[in-house]
Amino acid sequence: MFCFTKKTRFFDRVHHALVLVLIAACGLAAAQEGVLSQLYAARPPAGSSYVRVVNPEAPALAVRVAKGSVQSIGGQTPAGSYAIVHGGQDFSVQVGDTEITGLQVRPDSFHTLVLRRSGKRYAVTPVDDTTDTEDALKAELRFYNLARACPEAALALSPSGTLVFRSVAANGSAARSVNPVRAAVAAQCGQVSTPAQQLPALQPGDHLSLFLLGTAQAPVLVMQTNRTDVFKR
Repeated sequence: MFCFTKKTRFFDRVHHALVLVLIAACGLAAAQEGVLSQLYAARPPAGSSYVRVVNPEAPALAVRVAKGSVQSIGGQTPAGSYAIVHGGQDFSVQVGDTEITGLQVRPDSFHTLVLRRSGKRYAVTPVDDTTDTEDALKAELRFYNLARACPEAALALSPSGTLVFRSVAANGSAARSVNPVRAAVAAQCGQVSTPAQQLPALQPGDHLSLFLLGTAQAPVLVMQTNRTDVFKR
């Protein structure tokens, strides 16, 4: 009886070990499949560029870049995803019933178009988001000064006050790579600061946009993780 129990326990352990090996093998196969699917996924043609629109005003607007999807942007979601366009060729941006035509960006670039109302029409101001060097082991923060009548803006760690970005001009941006750590930040326009906010959990390779909106007297900081449209043949 004792021998039978001992053998049973032995075979149970062997069976358990085999199950773990099979699970690990399946997990490895799934991971490899995921890597291969990314490696062989359809990619945009050479010279393609990426363009998104930011609506710094509160009322949300329905916006479409080139042949991308219609997106509602504004308020706490000021930016749309980066749409894929042909670099060096004209494209348009649809804002509600209004179309902005004759837009163009250089090939192999990333751009944000800041949307502003001009009378009964809309106009865009381009901001070049292209990064010459990128560290895949770090995350990227990009800070935009889109607050009205704010000639220079800054972003600082809170509560230490250590500056992350300084003297960012109106309708301009600045970027830097950081280690994915937990931290709180606050934006400043002159002597007026926004309430401190915790950065979201970031992973290596993530890109986070920090938009200073509102006005110089009442600035508002909004954070949004960057998204890029999937290329379809």
